[in-house]
This record gives sequence, structure tokens and C-alpha cells, in this order.
Amino acid sequence: MEKQYKKNRITILVVFAMSIVPFGIAWYLAENPDIVRLGTNNGELIMPPQVTEANEFSGYDAFSAQNMQELKGHWVLVNSVSKECSEICRDALYKTNQLTLMMGKDIARIRRLAIVFDQALQLPAEWRDDGRLLKALPASSLQEKLNKLGPQPLPEGMLFIMDPLGNLMMKYQPGYDPYKVRNDLSKLLRISQIG
Repeated sequence: MEKQYKKNRITILVVFAMSIVPFGIAWYLAENPDIVRLGTNNGELIMPPQVTEANEFSGYDAFSAQNMQELKGHWVLVNSVSKECSEICRDALYKTNQLTLMMGKDIARIRRLAIVFDQALQLPAEWRDDGRLLKALPASSLQEKLNKLGPQPLPEGMLFIMDPLGNLMMKYQPGYDPYKVRNDLSKLLRISQIG
């Protein structure tokens, strides 16, 4: 009889723990939301997305001016280029070039854009020869939108993803891992109904 009594007591304690422990875990996670990272993206979502207009981008050179309409309907990898494009900036532009090549059959859905904040900047030779890199001067309204997205001035090597509707919707800090960006971009392209 004593043995059955102990067995019943253990069963009651186990049932009690099974009903209380989940509530305790839920309460702890509600009090400490930073412990759990939601989402599967590697970049930082821009909430709300910054809407851009086609007239906010003007071609930096003749090639870019002729091909600026290419941004419409495509996913765009946007690099910010400050007064001097240092090694970090050049590395970021190289990474976006490699990213487009890594995308394989989806390469036709992606465009690259360097937003140049200083019109007097002398473009390196590798930029002038890059037939897939568009260079744009931002309108003042676009500069204001970009100023909301990070520290001022924007750090060199920062990357933004712009969707086919012209929304800046994701950003990556300088020194980003191109493989993580590729994973995010692959997911976006797979589920996208546009572009």
C-alpha cells in the first residue's frame, strides 16, 4: 500500500510540473525577449521599409545615366560610398559583385548600385570597367531617408537590399559575410512574386 501511495504522489508531482513548467518558461521569455532571436534572416530588417522613388537616383556617369531604369523591377544590392572609398568600401563592392555571381540563374533578377555621396569622387578604374555596377548620386530626399537608417555619416561598406518596388528593406553592417547575404537574398528571391 505504501508503495502505491508513493507512486501516486510521484505521478501527481509530474503532472503538476508538466503544467507549471511551460508557464514558467513562457513568463521568463516574456520578461527577457532578447534571449530568443526570432526570424531566420542574417541582416537587419528595416522597419518600416524606406520607400524610394526613381527620380531620387541620378546617374553619376554616362553609363549609369543611360541604364538607371534597370533598377525598376529588380532586386538591388546598394552600397554607400562616402567621400573616399577606402579598403572597406572597395571590399564591400567586391563582395556584391561576388554575390551576384553566386546567385547563379537568379543573376538576371539582381542589380548592383553604388550610391556616391560626393560628386567630386574620382572613380577607380575597376568601377569604370564594371558593366554591371550602376553609380548614382542621391537626391537630398534620398539622403534624408538613408540618414534615418544608421549612424551619421553612413559607415563605409554598409549594404542595403532594395526590393523591386524601390523599398530599402534590409541592411548589413560593414564587414558583412557575403554567404549570409546570399542566404537571405536566395530566400527573398524564392518567395518573391515580383522581380
